[in-house]
Amino acid sequence: MDSNSTVYDSFVGVSHEPAVRIVRRLLAGMSRPPRLRLWSDAVHDLGLESDITLVIRDPAILRDLVLRPDPLEGVTLGWRDKLALLPDALMLPDALMLRVPEPSGLKPNRGWASRIASRFSHRHSRSSDRAAISFHYDVSNDFYGLWLDAERVYSCAYFESPEQSLDEAQRAKLDHICRKLRLQPGEQLLDIGCGWGALVCWAAREYGVRAHGITLSERQLEFARARVRSEGLEGLVTIELLDYRDLGGEAVYDKVSSIGMFEHVGLENLAGYYSVVRRVLRPGGLFLNHGITHDEEGWSRTVATEFINRYVFPDGELDCVSNIQLGMERGGFEILDVEGLRPHYAMTLRHWGSRLELRREEALQHVDEATYRVWRLYMAACALEFEAGGTGIYQILASNRSGGEWPVPMTRRDLYGGEWSR
Repeated sequence: MDSNSTVYDSFVGVSHEPAVRIVRRLLAGMSRPPRLRLWSDAVHDLGLESDITLVIRDPAILRDLVLRPDPLEGVTLGWRDKLALLPDALMLPDALMLRVPEPSGLKPNRGWASRIASRFSHRHSRSSDRAAISFHYDVSNDFYGLWLDAERVYSCAYFESPEQSLDEAQRAKLDHICRKLRLQPGEQLLDIGCGWGALVCWAAREYGVRAHGITLSERQLEFARARVRSEGLEGLVTIELLDYRDLGGEAVYDKVSSIGMFEHVGLENLAGYYSVVRRVLRPGGLFLNHGITHDEEGWSRTVATEFINRYVFPDGELDCVSNIQLGMERGGFEILDVEGLRPHYAMTLRHWGSRLELRREEALQHVDEATYRVWRLYMAACALEFEAGGTGIYQILASNRSGGEWPVPMTRRDLYGGEWSR
């Protein structure tokens, strides 16, 4: 009998002591460990009273946690079906993964996702950035369409209340951005990382601007160009497959938006990113930088960041909002307005996760089971991070300094001076 079988068989007898002992060890150090419910429905308290229950439906999961050289791989191998986290215990991977011993004499068993993502090293060359964007955004246009809103906005929505629908909140977000940029008919707008074209089409259609979007995703490019044609916006909207570093011209645009893009730039490259934006933005022009932050400086390696970088966003890096603002100021921008939207993103992620779960069978027509599991776990875990405050999201409105010019109204009244009704 091999050692794996011995470990497995020790869990399935009458006594649960080996299983409880191993889980206690794995969760050692958690201030409030969860209750443990085993495959027999026996419940064990591991410490202080907790609202979270860790449900292990299959004893094999404990064998894997002890013996697997690469615990993150379990996400793609079916642990999500065996280890149920109720009601909101997806923060447990941090405790579980960090405490798994590294066994000797075993070769890593890496699946498709880690083999692909292992190419990325945060160097952020043009080719590696394009590959990283393709890894995430080129999964399948149809897959994204199953759980995004009708406008296909893949960033934080803007909720008037928790009861508002995702579609309403995403339309409100698009309009909020346009109002914040004070878009006027005939102005030139650049959207860096334009996704499937939601903002550029909205801005052209509702505000009469001439909008140019750039993306590194070929599938997004294909979809966005078809969308422009279908909406009859060819004279106002152009979409290009282009790295922001290759933008041409000086003072070309009146306004620049970057919605959920600067997380992909890399912390060491942010100064260059701001320099490019400032070069293409006219003096006094407005720049809206919308993106995710976290509550610590820099981007350290943790189980959470390893999971995100390996399976979801290769080469993504976050920093605290104060450092992002400081970098913008050092890049020559004047900060005009900062708005935190953390609870909005938590609600957005909850909507996305629910919509994906409801359409699971359709999703599996476009992606494999492993990809579906990764995305479902990613959405739930990120929602918890935003709810707990470890991750934030901010819209930072800034201007390209121009001799003391103040390019926005004296108050925010124009942003909220009437019920949004589009």
